[in-house]
Amino acid sequence: MLNGFKDFILRGNVISMAIGLAVGAAFTAVVTGFSNAFITPLIGLATRGTGDFSTAFYTVDGVKFPFGLFVSAAIAFIITAAVLYFCVVVPMAKVQNRFTTKEEEVDIKAALRDCPRCFSAIPAVASRCAHCTSEVEPDAEALSLAKLPVQR
Repeated sequence: MLNGFKDFILRGNVISMAIGLAVGAAFTAVVTGFSNAFITPLIGLATRGTGDFSTAFYTVDGVKFPFGLFVSAAIAFIITAAVLYFCVVVPMAKVQNRFTTKEEEVDIKAALRDCPRCFSAIPAVASRCAHCTSEVEPDAEALSLAKLPVQR
């Protein structure tokens, strides 16, 4: 029972996930600090307020609703999402596209045509009919798509 648990914990993806969570928590702390130190005061300058939303609240029938905590968390979330998207997702997508771009593979046998002698379907690049064994002229366009030399 403990060996199974040890194998689970020491599996590579579990350790990678734990490291990712730790880095994510640290990144969230940095973004929240940046938001509280720079973005919130800039919003305060733009709205001619204090910019500190964490203490903002309203009261209904003696019940205090601290909506400022939500506004601060929403700002931190938007900044985190924007930074992750523009600094991680977009560059990684460009790197993946650069390394995974493949030439379009052409199936040589997919393009069919009729044999002029027996009218059975043969590949467009064929130089001999498989049914009647008569020699046929290969289709030049199919040869160029398959990157084969033109036969004379």
